[in-house]
Amino acid sequence: MSELRYRAVHLDFHTSEEIPGIGGRFDPDEFADTLKRAHVNAVTCFARCHHGWIYFPSEVHPERVHPHLEIDLLGRQIEACHARDILCPIYVTIQWDHYTARTSPEWLCIDETGRQIGTPPFEAGFYRRLCLNTPYVDFLEEHVTEMLERLDCDGFFFDIVHATECCCPWCVEGMLEEGLSPEGQADRQRYAFEVLLRFQERMSSLVRRMQPEASIFYNSGHIGPMHREMREHFTHFELESLPGGGWGYAHFPVAQRYARTLGLPTISHTGKFHTTWGDFHSFRNPAALEYECMRMLALNCRCQVGDQLHPAGEIDRPTYDLIGGVYAQVEAAEPWCHDAEAVVDTGVMTPEEFAAEGTQRQIPPAIFGATKMLQELHQQFDVIDSQSDFARYRLIVLPDEIPVGEELGAKLAQFIASGGAVLATYRSGLESGGERFALGELGVRWLGEAPFSPDFIVPGALGEGMRDAPHVMYLQGAQVEPADGAEVLSTMVRPYFNRTWRHFCSHGHTPLAAPADYPGAVRNGRCIYLMHPHFAQYHQRAPMWCKQLVGNAIEMLLPDAVLRVEAPSTAIFTVNRQARERRLIVHALHYVPERRSVELDIVEDIIPLCEVPVSVRVEGEATCVRLVPQGEAIAYAVGGHRVEFVIPRIEGTQMVEVALAE
Repeated sequence: MSELRYRAVHLDFHTSEEIPGIGGRFDPDEFADTLKRAHVNAVTCFARCHHGWIYFPSEVHPERVHPHLEIDLLGRQIEACHARDILCPIYVTIQWDHYTARTSPEWLCIDETGRQIGTPPFEAGFYRRLCLNTPYVDFLEEHVTEMLERLDCDGFFFDIVHATECCCPWCVEGMLEEGLSPEGQADRQRYAFEVLLRFQERMSSLVRRMQPEASIFYNSGHIGPMHREMREHFTHFELESLPGGGWGYAHFPVAQRYARTLGLPTISHTGKFHTTWGDFHSFRNPAALEYECMRMLALNCRCQVGDQLHPAGEIDRPTYDLIGGVYAQVEAAEPWCHDAEAVVDTGVMTPEEFAAEGTQRQIPPAIFGATKMLQELHQQFDVIDSQSDFARYRLIVLPDEIPVGEELGAKLAQFIASGGAVLATYRSGLESGGERFALGELGVRWLGEAPFSPDFIVPGALGEGMRDAPHVMYLQGAQVEPADGAEVLSTMVRPYFNRTWRHFCSHGHTPLAAPADYPGAVRNGRCIYLMHPHFAQYHQRAPMWCKQLVGNAIEMLLPDAVLRVEAPSTAIFTVNRQARERRLIVHALHYVPERRSVELDIVEDIIPLCEVPVSVRVEGEATCVRLVPQGEAIAYAVGGHRVEFVIPRIEGTQMVEVALAE
């Protein structure tokens, strides 16, 4: 595959058949020169859109060429971009195709009630979903083959490619042939995933046979544990994550901290839009776009900004003034990002692996809460699954709902025996079915759900920096009993009663009454167990004391973390390593998203931080510390295996290079 570029644009072009003059004002030189001036070095352009129209003069499917297309738009885009060393991967819609949905409705996905999946007949939208187990795939193969034969293809972005439960005749027959029951959801999900894998294998084999260097990506709007099994069909991962859309700012770090562990390069989508795709004539705040791109770099990801070309084909210069201002900074930062890998202490196991059953986009609250919390605590971590290499980590966090079967239990036990530490909360560590802890190393016995909720935790040994008082825990926890030799770190207090119609007090929960007969936190050697769903609770309401309890538990288990900083929780810090250059790169970001509207978090202003102390654990001898890309050396001190320095000013973003001796 050609090297994945750092400064890309995803150029939407979903264009109605009711609009005339398609591409009529397209100027190839203006188009490509505008991209070049904006420091763009890759742009995804459209072969076929969600309306189902083709944007080059197809000889194989002329009936699908947009009825008002005036030029070979895609061909001229590719030619102009290649002349300026701008890669031009090709966009192809897959499961949303309005033309095909209208002309071949027998190829649509059908739910278990017999209804078509997606947009109802009299609503605007092209969101009816096509089945990848029908003759529609034969058309797709012909379509892609034609492009491979006649266009200079850098790669393909195949969009809307999901494992969709379907009860169309082809899927029902296929399930019956495999001995599966179309009536059962689990069997439908299993078969849908098989259909998805077969489709990906078929299309990737075609592309690789005809154009071995082409990039290949299948988009489903999220990258998660289901992608581990299908990654052989991809050349890279693209993370669709527009903060102004349904994803929000919380999604990208969850997805990327997982995706970067799968062994393929990654690139992420944000958008130039104020909200989401199709928001014509809106603009992302410059500070927001800068934050989103700098966060991508900090998390080992390349940058891509979504835009939408006007139906006439005329590129919008103000949009590329906006993008260019940020991409100039990205270009300057690139030398410290190439081939960089994250330096982490901790692996946070995602409950998504278990909740999603391998087929659906489901991101449980616990992993959102864990990611936000550890990021605010400035911990260095990956999001992992049960198949990850645990040897890379010193601490593994099991947030709230991680069932432990025999294989995972043995793997965690070996990790602990080798010196690793585990932090588990609530139901994590229970065997499948949830009545017994499969991980005996946690040092607790399961008695059931806590009899009172809310109840109140007294921090005790986990109380560093906290008030010496009971703190309410909003979500119901577990009732556990410490095993022999385990240490109770935090105790619980119960309320007078649970709030019901028979007995209640005041507006909310009942105040504390007496000590409870179950603990709030237990330590057993290298393991700490917290009995509440701290991470889901943090995602829901963000009580600071939940973060403090978890932070203090991590400090007990991981006293010599990779990074220590004295900075507000709104700052983001990551540590990356460039092995070939023998250096560490500390990324420091300070942008503050605010909920200024009902729907969106907004970044508008950049609030500088000054004189920020940083301590980094290093392997080897530090020879120089400097601000980059400025190239300004700063003072540093060495103590033990740590390098300490002060970042003089973080104005939105600042990278610091720690050079190491050969």
